[in-house]
Amino acid sequence: MASMAQFCYIIGPSNLRQKYSSFRFCFQNPVYRKNAPSNIRTRFHAKPSSVSVSSSIVCSAANKPSSSSQVSSAAKIRSEVLSPFRSVRMFFYLTFIASGSLGGLIATTQLISSLTNPARSSEVPDILTGLGIDIGAVSIFAFLYFRENTAKNAQLARLSREESLSNLKLRVNQNKIISVSSLRGIARLVICSGPASFILESFKLSEPFTESLLERGVLVVPFATDGNSPSLDFDESEDMKEITEKRKRLWQLAPVYVSEWTEWLDEQKKLAGISPESPVYLSLRLDGRVRGSGVGFPPWNALVAQLPPVKGLWSGLLDGMDGRVL
Repeated sequence: MASMAQFCYIIGPSNLRQKYSSFRFCFQNPVYRKNAPSNIRTRFHAKPSSVSVSSSIVCSAANKPSSSSQVSSAAKIRSEVLSPFRSVRMFFYLTFIASGSLGGLIATTQLISSLTNPARSSEVPDILTGLGIDIGAVSIFAFLYFRENTAKNAQLARLSREESLSNLKLRVNQNKIISVSSLRGIARLVICSGPASFILESFKLSEPFTESLLERGVLVVPFATDGNSPSLDFDESEDMKEITEKRKRLWQLAPVYVSEWTEWLDEQKKLAGISPESPVYLSLRLDGRVRGSGVGFPPWNALVAQLPPVKGLWSGLLDGMDGRVL
């Protein structure tokens, strides 16, 4: 696992002045704006008194293959690595199907011959038994092959979407643009996509969990979908200087090449069967795979409770405790 020094190298020093690229989002006619920075206005805001509960609707649709995305060779290789014996199983399933079909064909010809020859009528029960076994074997192995092939297609579709996500660009500061894949093994991204008001409310709700989220390597990617750049309010008073620096680091990232982000998020919402205007969140594992998603505000308290810290004595042993993959 990458060290915290690598983490700081990617994110930059904690006192770095924040600059976000302004971005515009439209589901019907996405606007392409590239490298358009805008400063964040700072002013004091009150701590939220209540936390909204996010919906349980999942927007990853991992079991539905994507028809619009092409499966790359890298996704196929990752699929083979994740399921190394799948091809072997599918080969044997096809072999057994072919063997059972051949046996069934032979049994059928024998049955016809026995039915037309009264002298061989005593062989009919045995032939029927063998034919039933052949038909049953073909049916079972055909079902197993179909299930394995469906799982393979779903996995390839998910890996293809994850690969597309890893190629999307993020702005760390005015002079540094990285891809999502650069943060694999370093940070757990949480993508907040919705109107500017949704981004601001998510920003406020995350305040009590700022330090705990950073300890777990969480970084937020705010993506406004209504064309308005959210004005994130930071308390610049001397007493709140330390927590303000941490909050700026937590919310430092910003999407670049908005049309590509728009296309990717539109596809996920379409596959999940939810409204394009619905505000959603996606939580990524350290390895870049989607671990959780839904409609509404990110469950900051649940992330803190479920995710292990990225440093400390037990960090290496708990790297795989990111949750199941959607």
